[in-house]
Amino acid sequence: MDVVYLDHNATTPVDTEVREVMLPFLGEEFGNPSSSHALGTRARAAVDRAREQVAQLLGCAPEEIIFTGCGSEANNLALKGTADALAERGKHIITSVIEHPAIINPCRYLERKGYHVTYLPVDSTGLVAPEAVRSAITDATILISIMHANNEVGTIQPVEEIGRIAREREIILHTDAAQSVGKIPTRVDDLGVDLLTVAGHKLYAPKGVGALFVRRGVALEPLIHGAAHERGLRAGTENVAGIVGLGKACEIAGGDLADVRDRLQGLRDRLHRSLEERVGAVRLNGHPERRLPNTLNVSFEGVDSDELLRALPEIAASTGAACHAHSREPSAVLTAMGVPAELALGAVRFSLGRGNTIQEVERAVELIVAAVENARGRPAR
Repeated sequence: MDVVYLDHNATTPVDTEVREVMLPFLGEEFGNPSSSHALGTRARAAVDRAREQVAQLLGCAPEEIIFTGCGSEANNLALKGTADALAERGKHIITSVIEHPAIINPCRYLERKGYHVTYLPVDSTGLVAPEAVRSAITDATILISIMHANNEVGTIQPVEEIGRIAREREIILHTDAAQSVGKIPTRVDDLGVDLLTVAGHKLYAPKGVGALFVRRGVALEPLIHGAAHERGLRAGTENVAGIVGLGKACEIAGGDLADVRDRLQGLRDRLHRSLEERVGAVRLNGHPERRLPNTLNVSFEGVDSDELLRALPEIAASTGAACHAHSREPSAVLTAMGVPAELALGAVRFSLGRGNTIQEVERAVELIVAAVENARGRPAR
């Protein structure tokens, strides 16, 4: 059975070019980048090249890129590393209620360690108000962490405005950009961030590799202690193949960012319009304009999203974040946005990717329309 894959916010397939550049480092080029012989030297050169490729996409210096095992590790390093490094200055952190669990749970951990965390609300479109950030700052605030784009509804936060506020008060600003890197511009100076998280498998690189941008001069305490890998911030022999793949994925993303963004937005909007025209009673969750170009989160009134997706084995989509796939509680993100429980339980996230076609979108529409109308007990139009 051919499956229409519309769950790219959960994970992406590894790009063919990415896989090809990785292969030598899974075979004959197996050297340790810390070794001084020829195999080690070639591995080190490959890691250095990948660091340059990631830095090019983010608009930073290569030495400001720290490779990690995943986006969650990068988030943990950003939050816990900053908290430990700046504990004597203060113990207050600001974040939002709709962050990924890889932010929320480290914050909960830090609260148990004596830190105070302010969780800012969002409006009905999922936006954090910059002035709410300003009002939450105290003399003890050491870190602000606001995601760049939400993984469930795609709403893009006003990180640039928050960055100006953070700079005025000389507070470290982190953004979890796992969902936005490779989809929209994520230049660190434009965003005004000091720390930025990248997750490889969200942009056609393999799982098991990520990166953290650490602006020069920002102090972090490492999570993993050992040898002096990654500027002493991430001990452990580097995952050379994964790092090489991430570098290539970033190079590809930087080369066609605008074209891919426009094409995906066109497909997304086509899907949305077709569902509205043929199904009716479809609610958009998220900002109508400030939204990732590939992301469509909609609630079908009178339909349970779990039951709907079970009736659609030909479509890979999500009832919310993949991390919540086995939960039947309404999405915390949608609840925070004020979406009624019955509509939140009917929400489906469709997230498109480079490989999707118009033909796939049209096929998906036919399948979804039939399944929704069947769930509502009436014939499809």
